Amino acid sequence: MSRVFVTGGTGVIGTALVARLLARGDEVVALARSEPAGTALRSRGASSVVFGHALDEDALVSGMDGCPLAFNLAGINSLCVQDPGPMQALNVDGPVVAVRAAKRAGVPRLVHTSSAATIGEAPGTVGSERTPHRGWYLSTYERTKTEGERAAFAAAGELGQDLVCVNPSSVQGPGRAGGTARFLLALLDGRLKVFVSTNLSLVDIADCVEGHLLAAERGASGQRYLLSGIMLTIGEALALAAEVAGARRKPRLLPRPVAAVAATIVEQSFRLARRHPPVCREMVRTLLHGHRYDGSRAERELGLRYTDPRETLRRTVEWARSEGLLRAVRT
Repeated sequence: MSRVFVTGGTGVIGTALVARLLARGDEVVALARSEPAGTALRSRGASSVVFGHALDEDALVSGMDGCPLAFNLAGINSLCVQDPGPMQALNVDGPVVAVRAAKRAGVPRLVHTSSAATIGEAPGTVGSERTPHRGWYLSTYERTKTEGERAAFAAAGELGQDLVCVNPSSVQGPGRAGGTARFLLALLDGRLKVFVSTNLSLVDIADCVEGHLLAAERGASGQRYLLSGIMLTIGEALALAAEVAGARRKPRLLPRPVAAVAATIVEQSFRLARRHPPVCREMVRTLLHGHRYDGSRAERELGLRYTDPRETLRRTVEWARSEGLLRAVRT
């Protein structure tokens, strides 16, 4: 049994990671911002809950005390945000705070959950850990996660703190209804009639969690590991998901210029009405760019084995159906 500290334990990846840590017999110390979050973490088996914000260095030091391992998963993953301030603070400043806290607490290893978006591959290319960043950003999320990762490595180098980063692509599986999964589920359910031609890179939630554990155990300090086991076009992804779900869906694909103009109109209309837009320019820009990632380094160096795409989508569809998220799809 090991004592492990976790931030972001109520998020999609965090929830699955905490469950996996507990299943293997670890004692989990979790950071919580609120009493409801603390209650949820305790109900899932966390042995101890430390209350505070992920930017509260003293709170993190308190939680990390006596832990040989810490995972920093706290962050904001969203598009179309009206106020980028909270995302800027948590995604850029948060990783540095975690590094400083780990050093103060004497934590031998800190694993930071970054994002595959930080790879910044040029249009039409396949990105890997060694890919030069294109030099411009698709979204505020991509920018803040990239800046946060770079700042964390810089702080770790300056302080002499052992740090490993994991960079998941779009996480899929039971419990994930946002991001790419939101579009796939809406397409399957018949609620989304049009889409754009794009490439997707996905990782099964179980593989993502296993990648975190393997990075903690076998990762090289100062390195990052892309976690991405599935690379499909939107057509291939939808066809496979439809096959698994027992449904036939073929959305109309919008021309790229039309999609960009439509996103601008929708975003501006909702902003004028002071409402959060369901679609915005950076969302469509990200979709049109698409992502193709090479996650083989985690296989070679960490020993990660990726789940078959059909199994990932089958579990996702079954979970979504049980949650009432696929009301129009029946087997």
